[in-house]
Amino acid sequence: MSAPILVTGGGGMLAHALGKVWGDEVELVSRDQLDITDRSAVADAVRGRRAVINTAAYTAVDFAEGHDNVAFAVNATGAGNVARACADSSAALIHISTDYVFDGRATSPYSEDSPTGPISAYGRSKLSGEQAVVAAHPTGTRIVRTAWLYGAQGTNFVATMLAKARSGDRVAVVTDQVGQPTWAVDVAERIRHVLNAAPGNYHATNAGSCNWWDLAQAVYQAAGADVSLVEKTVAAAFVRPAPRPSYSVLGDEAARAAGIPAMRPWREALDEALRIDFAV
Repeated sequence: MSAPILVTGGGGMLAHALGKVWGDEVELVSRDQLDITDRSAVADAVRGRRAVINTAAYTAVDFAEGHDNVAFAVNATGAGNVARACADSSAALIHISTDYVFDGRATSPYSEDSPTGPISAYGRSKLSGEQAVVAAHPTGTRIVRTAWLYGAQGTNFVATMLAKARSGDRVAVVTDQVGQPTWAVDVAERIRHVLNAAPGNYHATNAGSCNWWDLAQAVYQAAGADVSLVEKTVAAAFVRPAPRPSYSVLGDEAARAAGIPAMRPWREALDEALRIDFAV
């Protein structure tokens, strides 16, 4: 019997969802168990695997803005280590990436082959990671980009809004950033299909789009809270070190061409996630 599929970054939100969806087919390894910046350790961990799902990432977007080297060490160099180990072991690689590789200035969904142009250090580090894994393992790598991810594990916008709704807090949420709220469990399901598809770039986001205020309102409504507590504001009111993309809607052309089932609408996924992951 072959070894389970290795999931790096095993303590994170997406890895948690992969464990829930894939069960014994995967082995989650946390950063404490495997630091992907350690090339030798990565080679040992990958040896004998048929596939690796690299969810390990440095995601402190604002801190990365003044500490590029920290973000690049994990998101670029570390990703390249995983890809080289997969190439040496003839293992398939699923590498998780992000909408931050785009500039956020589009007005229609970014396709898988749209020109990239990250506007933050975090985005640049993730794009460098994409380039590194393709260079190291071009015939065995599938890049899966997702966006606005939420789930049961870790800090995320849905969990934060739910906590505030349950406390009856008033919140100000931006209306001028548009994207696709995406349940980590649905991404875990899509990855199963992508693993059996041809190498290349794929997107994994729930269908449709909204702004952050729309999403906050949906969470407050589901929690039975007063939706008037969710006030509107704009991104310029929040000064943060790293700029955020204004438009983060990803197209799904490659998955459709590969015969991969479409991901469901974001509101439908949110309703189920709130029941299952958040006991609403």
